[in-house]
Amino acid sequence: MAAIEWLTRRPIAHRGLHDLNRTRWENTPSAFAAACAAGYPIECDVQLAADGTPVVFHDDALKRLTGTQGMVWERSAAALGQLAVGGTADRVPTLAAMLAEVAGRVPLVIELKAAEGHDEPLPAAVAALLARYRGAAAVMSFAPRLVRDLAARIDDRPVGLTAHGRDDEAVEAHFAMLAHGIAFTSYHVADLPNRFVGFVRQRLAMPVISWTVRDAATAAHSAAHADQITFEGFVP
Repeated sequence: MAAIEWLTRRPIAHRGLHDLNRTRWENTPSAFAAACAAGYPIECDVQLAADGTPVVFHDDALKRLTGTQGMVWERSAAALGQLAVGGTADRVPTLAAMLAEVAGRVPLVIELKAAEGHDEPLPAAVAALLARYRGAAAVMSFAPRLVRDLAARIDDRPVGLTAHGRDDEAVEAHFAMLAHGIAFTSYHVADLPNRFVGFVRQRLAMPVISWTVRDAATAAHSAAHADQITFEGFVP
C-alpha cells in the first residue's frame, strides 16, 4: 500500500512556489528551490519531449512560457533545455533534473499532461524515473487512460485523478475511475462541494486536495470540503 498521509499535511505549491510569473516562473528550478526552502510540497506538470524524455512544462504550446512558436512534443529535451522561461535564467527542466534538484526535501505531486498521439509512453517513462527516486511522490492526471496506465505500473506511489465538474456526466465519469485503483483526487475548488468528493471522503476516507487556491477566502471554502489546497499567488 502506497503511503499517502503526507499528501494532506501541508499546502501544496502549484507549479512550485512561483510569484505569478513576475520574476520567478512556474515549473522552473527557481520555483522548485523556493518551495523547498519554504517546506512546501510541489505540484508540477510533466509531458514528453520529442525524444521521449519527460520534461516539466504545463502548456502543450511553447509560446506563453518561452515566447517560442511550436509544441513541446516537437522538440527534444536538449532543445527545450535551451529555451529561457519568461526571459529568465531558468530553462525548461527535465523531470530527472527536477527530481535531482528536489532530492526528497519536499513531497511531489506530479501531473501527467495529455497530448493525444504523443503521450502513450509517458506513464512508463515517469514510472521508471520514480522507481529510482527516494523521496515522497504522487502521480495524477486528468486523462483516464493515463491514470489507468499509471495505476497498472505503479503500486508504491499514490495514483490520483485530477478532476473538475459537478454535473451528472462529469461526476459519473469520476465514479467510474474508482475501479482503477486511484488513491486520491485533486479537484477544482470552484466545483466543491459535489457528490463525488463527498462520497470518496466520507465513505472511502480518500484524501481530496483542491486546485487552484489563490486567496485566503477560497482556502477557507476548500477547507470545508477538501483535505488540503494546491495554492499560488499568496502564502497560506
